[in-house]
Amino acid sequence: QVQLVESGGGLVQAGGSLKLSCVASVRTFSRYAMAWFRQAPGKEREFVATISWNGGSTNIAESVKGRFTISRDNAKDTVFLQMNSLKPEDTAVYYCAADPLNRNSQYGVRYNYWGQGTQVTVSS
Repeated sequence: QVQLVESGGGLVQAGGSLKLSCVASVRTFSRYAMAWFRQAPGKEREFVATISWNGGSTNIAESVKGRFTISRDNAKDTVFLQMNSLKPEDTAVYYCAADPLNRNSQYGVRYNYWGQGTQVTVSS
């Protein structure tokens, strides 16, 4: 069983930055594609970013491209989401997800494991 624990969320002013972390409790972390999704109140879950097993391939949603960066440290079983130039519309619960088939997909159904989420609130 894979457990994912996110951290790093909080309250930040517009234009500020946050770095989210997600630690996985699995020995084969380096084999998984990892992703970040988010869900704002009253809205559907939205793809944010994904990264392949070795970090060689990433995919960033258009809504955050140029502001958010996804990275991973396989030695620490951790995936990161660096968020810069935050906007109020980035306010959401952010979830990390793991795909053991390494499909690097933007579709949530492709991910078998999910964390509990971390709240990000951007004030105007």
